[in-house]
Amino acid sequence: MKAPLLLALALTTSAASAQDIYNVDKTHSEVTFRVRHFVSKVSGRFDDFSGTITVIPGKPASSSVEFTIQTASINTANAGRDTHLKSADFFDAEKNPEITFKSTKIAPVDEDTFNVTGIFTLHGMAKEMTIPVDFGGVITDRRGTEKAGFSLTAKLNRKDYGIVWNQTLDTGALVLGDDVEITVNIEANKKKPASADSPAAK
Repeated sequence: MKAPLLLALALTTSAASAQDIYNVDKTHSEVTFRVRHFVSKVSGRFDDFSGTITVIPGKPASSSVEFTIQTASINTANAGRDTHLKSADFFDAEKNPEITFKSTKIAPVDEDTFNVTGIFTLHGMAKEMTIPVDFGGVITDRRGTEKAGFSLTAKLNRKDYGIVWNQTLDTGALVLGDDVEITVNIEANKKKPASADSPAAK
């Protein structure tokens, strides 16, 4: 049975630090989405993102998450569509280069789930949202790097963020749906303490 991340750190760390910082490993993480197109769904992803999870051992309410997506890194495997999505009809990437989330509250729900509340900013509009985040466990790899895993799914209405472009077919049906399904899978590496010989330690 998995123990919550905060408890696991408290039990396995011989000298608990004031905080533990985990940086998102982009190579082993993903940010994907799906939206209805006609009668099916089209999926895509963002290729450039970063994030930091700051854990205060034993104090989930004091811990925090910050996550940033580079809007222009959108990738739906169709160059023409990606160009349109970056335009003012959709994300307006030149004006709004980043999509961000910054937590304001973290509350444990059960052994493996946390409700993370924060400010989500998309298309220049900021709104509070609460997202259930599943904790996947912690492990130390062969290089001695401690890793933590998290995953989440969420749904948002793009019109709530001012992304309203659509087209109406002759039948009256709309080309695009309003609801966007988002999936984020994160593998994060614990930041190692600076060695005594490093400049940061002096």
